[in-house]
Amino acid sequence: MNKKIFITGGAGYVGSSLVPELLKKGYSVTVYDLMIYGQEVLKPNPNLNIIKGDLRNHFLLEKSIKNHNAVIHLACISNDPSFELNPKLGKEINLDSFEPLVKFAKNNEVSQFIYASSSSVYGIKKEKLVNETMSLEPLTDYSKFKVDCEKILLKYQSDNFITTIIRPATVCGYAPRQRLDLVVNILTNLAYIKREIKVFGGKQLRPNIHISDMVNAYLMVLEAPKNLISGEIFNVGYDNQSVDTIAQTVKKVVGSDVKIVNVQSNDDRSYHISSSKVETVLNFKPNFTVEDAVIDLTKAFEKKLLPNSLDDEKYFNIKRMQSAKLS
Repeated sequence: MNKKIFITGGAGYVGSSLVPELLKKGYSVTVYDLMIYGQEVLKPNPNLNIIKGDLRNHFLLEKSIKNHNAVIHLACISNDPSFELNPKLGKEINLDSFEPLVKFAKNNEVSQFIYASSSSVYGIKKEKLVNETMSLEPLTDYSKFKVDCEKILLKYQSDNFITTIIRPATVCGYAPRQRLDLVVNILTNLAYIKREIKVFGGKQLRPNIHISDMVNAYLMVLEAPKNLISGEIFNVGYDNQSVDTIAQTVKKVVGSDVKIVNVQSNDDRSYHISSSKVETVLNFKPNFTVEDAVIDLTKAFEKKLLPNSLDDEKYFNIKRMQSAKLS
């Protein structure tokens, strides 16, 4: 196999775990990334090409995308606070840069395009199992632009340009480029370092997925028969758990001395998705649990792999965005 994969955001949280797995499977990989979290998260490899690039640099982007078989588009200004920090930048990277990227891919004979959307596109739903056929009611510009990009991508779908949209749950667990601003990871960090977790509300449901399962989902879509993934949309999650349940799992793993403090919250929004379609169509089944993610993070803390985890900006997207001063 010498399939060439072009990954935007390949040095990010998910990308830093996905790239090594692709290399292990014999793919040649090009990572196109701003590298604001550092390039050292990706180990050198003869089949890895790293390009420090901005999606808004159309000349470099088109030049770089040539001679690849597939694109996995992970790059974005991720999560609402980071997006709201600089809405203009968020729109330029998350929306305005998207259609040129798709056009460059298709015009340069890339045959497959996988887009990382978000399960937040559904907004708040009363239904217990939110599936891919339900209406999209995004609540923030971050989520609205994800919807816009989905529509753009599907316009370009053809027999020679296979497009697939992934709507992931919130990813959790340890990665070379670690994020500690996602719910499971936040609670584990606080429990391990402070021995106390503050839970705001607690009854709200959150869909989560272990980072190893998220990586596996991208690999399965990349390698699936065309007829199963062409123009398709897949929710990808493990379980919809309340924040209270997640906190209890963290306490169970980190230590019985961890104190859980419940604080009243006005925000009782619950997000919950069904991943039955991806299981039925691609036979995708998560192999790891939220508890596994907490165990992995706890081991990383014990091995001193996450120093200064409460304060170092590299673990927190919004803090790094503020200091990077992108414009």
